[in-house]
Amino acid sequence: MIPQRKRNEIRQRVHTRIRRRLAGTAERPRLNIYRSLNHIYAQVIDDAQGVTVVSASTVAAKMKTGGNVTAAKEVGKLIAERAKEKGISKVVFDRGGYLYHGRIKALADAAREAGLEF
Repeated sequence: MIPQRKRNEIRQRVHTRIRRRLAGTAERPRLNIYRSLNHIYAQVIDDAQGVTVVSASTVAAKMKTGGNVTAAKEVGKLIAERAKEKGISKVVFDRGGYLYHGRIKALADAAREAGLEF
């Protein structure tokens, strides 16, 4: 079993590698995901200006539990709705160094169903 500290260092290295190829623009901002043990966070970021355009999380939505697939789906719908309100329909998906599985996949699928293209 890999200790949590080491696992996070590996994830950060992977995320740095991913970020070399990805960048959000004003036309197509970056949808970034952060997953903690109890919550999940999503941000739509314009890297050209260095501004977070839209954000959603299980903490801000005051969900009782945020560490499950159901909560991730809710955050995915919420981030897509907020992005649509700001006139954003296409994004670049940044999985944050996490495997595209479980909560990350659930959030991405829910955002796609709610109208975001990536």
